[in-house]
Amino acid sequence: MNIEQEAQITCPYCSSEFTLLMDISAGDQMLVEDCQVCCQPIVLNLHIDNGVLISCDTRREND
Repeated sequence: MNIEQEAQITCPYCSSEFTLLMDISAGDQMLVEDCQVCCQPIVLNLHIDNGVLISCDTRREND
């Protein structure tokens, strides 16, 4: 079983788009990643079902 999956992310600060490699082995999770362009912290809420990344919602850290 593949435990990593790519997700296309749009930064809620600068609107830049980039790809992150997500570890989906732990199921649903929340994590913080810095934007690859503006370095602001992005909160990612991952919804994983049966080993597949269903959705990745993003928001600003203090929203």
